[in-house]
Amino acid sequence: MMTQTPKPQVISPEVPNPEAFRDAAAAVARLREIYDISVRFLTEQFEEKVAGPKPDARYRAFYPEIRIETTTFAQTDSRLSFGHVAGPGTYSTTVTRPDLFEGYLKQQIGLLIENHDEPVIIGASDTPMPVHFAVTGEVTVPQEGSLEYTLRDVFDVPDLATTNDDIVNGVDFHYPDGSSPLAPFTAQRIDYSLARLQHYTATRAEYFQNHVLFTNYQFYFEEFEGFARAMLADKDSGYTAFVATGNQVITEHDATLVMPEKMPQMPTYHLCRADGSGITLVNIGVGPSNAKTATDHIAVLRPHAWLMVGHCAGLRNSQRLGDFVLAHGYLREDHVLDDDLPVWMPIPALAEIQIALEEAVADVTELEGFELKRIMRTGTVATIDNRNWELRDQSGPVQRLSQSRAIGLDMESATIAANGYRFRVPYGTLLCVSDKPLHGELKLPGMASDFYKTQVARHLMIGIRAMERLREMPLERIHSRKLRSFEETAFL
Repeated sequence: MMTQTPKPQVISPEVPNPEAFRDAAAAVARLREIYDISVRFLTEQFEEKVAGPKPDARYRAFYPEIRIETTTFAQTDSRLSFGHVAGPGTYSTTVTRPDLFEGYLKQQIGLLIENHDEPVIIGASDTPMPVHFAVTGEVTVPQEGSLEYTLRDVFDVPDLATTNDDIVNGVDFHYPDGSSPLAPFTAQRIDYSLARLQHYTATRAEYFQNHVLFTNYQFYFEEFEGFARAMLADKDSGYTAFVATGNQVITEHDATLVMPEKMPQMPTYHLCRADGSGITLVNIGVGPSNAKTATDHIAVLRPHAWLMVGHCAGLRNSQRLGDFVLAHGYLREDHVLDDDLPVWMPIPALAEIQIALEEAVADVTELEGFELKRIMRTGTVATIDNRNWELRDQSGPVQRLSQSRAIGLDMESATIAANGYRFRVPYGTLLCVSDKPLHGELKLPGMASDFYKTQVARHLMIGIRAMERLREMPLERIHSRKLRSFEETAFL
């Protein structure tokens, strides 16, 4: 008769029992307490067991959880697109890094309690916390094979089978216990992206601001640093710090920055405000894959807006190098999001973003009305996945570009807009014409005119001014119903 090997004992930390809260601040404090207990337990056990033989027990801690049950439909302000669940039922979400998301959690939980007149239940979830996401700082999680035992036999590791975008992609998603999602991302999905952000940008997640500019032009970083230093010199600007690659933080305008010898794939700068309403600039490089990667991970931070301020090919003979292109529609030939967001889905222009960008152009260039049309056109931007499309048979692409009424072509803008639509992050695009391939003006050395150079210098400032205008808008106006589907999560 065969005997079965007994399963190892599972040891977990003691955490507070689930408790109802009607105060958002108290609820978040309990989330932090449970999260800190779990992280501390896993870190201590890992440090103790990592160098020795295989332990006899398994060590497991759990993410904290927010849960609410309601039997009635909420009586809410119909102008508000978030802060309430779709209908009666049980809703839940796991939570990570409540320290990082404290303000966001207080706001979203507060609205939930107010709109439904029901308490939220805070307790430990049934979702194990992977040791990779708990152990931080100087402790390094070893690679598979370097331990005397298999890590996953003793600690929980990331589970990619359950780390996905089913909620934001509109899949009919329910948790194993039958509850519906309360937030767009699970704790594991957020932790996965926080780790990726550190890897790609070489700056910690807490430095990211609520307004994100994407560019594909390194020159803008020099301009951004100059602007940031000017803001730090102005003590009334509201900006408190400038963070450069490698988590270098300066608070004085004349402080020294030393760039690392090895730059990350996506260098990132942050001009910070105390409440997180500053501006982050990310150089995503070239291509829709980079654009998707950056936005996939930044989306978990729930920014209030992101804009693309890159360079593009002008497709009309009437355009000049240095002209601006304000996208009001997108021709998606980038293909990287086809499985998540079919190409038949419209990516609408958002009025609040469009107005902020147009007013920013007028402000910086000191042009308005009909004169503004001399340097800026509004129309469709096409995004492709082949940088050297001009070397192929042009008849097909050119016909599609003409049929779509495209006025500009690049490799990132539609990807960023489409992912903004998918993740419910307000988005927009203002590009600067750097070449005109259909009219013999290729991007070659010496072709930049004085007008082009002047416009490039203005371009980043326009993006900054647009973000400052958006910052002044009420949150409910920016996060409008245009980005919400029939049954949305209560949390933004």
